[in-house]
Amino acid sequence: MKVVILAGGFGTRISEYTTRIPKPMVEIGEHPILWHIMNWYSKFGYDDFVIALGYKATVVKEYFLNYYALNNDFTVDLGKGGIEYVNKNPRNWKVTLVDTGLNTMTGGRVKRLKDIIGDNEFMLTYGDGLSNINIDKLVEFHRNSGRIGTLSAVHPTARFGELDIDESCSVNSFKEKPQLETGRINGGFFVFKPEIFDLIDSDETILERTPMERLVEMNSLGAYKHDGFWQSMDTVRERQILEDFWNSGNAPWK
Repeated sequence: MKVVILAGGFGTRISEYTTRIPKPMVEIGEHPILWHIMNWYSKFGYDDFVIALGYKATVVKEYFLNYYALNNDFTVDLGKGGIEYVNKNPRNWKVTLVDTGLNTMTGGRVKRLKDIIGDNEFMLTYGDGLSNINIDKLVEFHRNSGRIGTLSAVHPTARFGELDIDESCSVNSFKEKPQLETGRINGGFFVFKPEIFDLIDSDETILERTPMERLVEMNSLGAYKHDGFWQSMDTVRERQILEDFWNSGNAPWK
């Protein structure tokens, strides 16, 4: 099953980085967040990726064209013009890079991949969110449901600190930006049947609006509840949260 990753947006809310590179190429540790996402899918045996590009597409293309040089030591034989990798760290990844347009919306980007995906189920996620979601269980849930689409329903991280205050106005607990235990949002990590293409009209279609609304009306959108780690990267602060997890050696998605 192919894994589609949406990596074409402008990333304006984290412009401290995205004036130079697209958001999926912002690094967590020594690797772009895109690499971390792909590595998680690969852990479950899903190694066939389709990256939907747009803003600064050439940056992502150059990264994968030079992947081995960027991620391994190597020896260059200037006489013969050959390269020998010293500590080659192979990845069994097949990566299809598709420029889906600079201003194309999320649904439109998916629609442009129809010929590549064909009449097959596929997974889809955003290029700016990490999780320790069990991909095998997600796929099993989707197939057992018989629905056209499944999204992962996750608990968001609070924007502000959470206080537990008793009747006497004493603070019983203080949590700095915890992951909330109540309420869920769309966390990406979708699974779709190819029928989703029929619900996307054009490049201007936003996946999270009309197509999803149509699926709801058809009773064909399922929600896989994930209670574990999930974190998006919309701001410099959220990027630092992910960086701190990675540097601790205990990143939930590692």
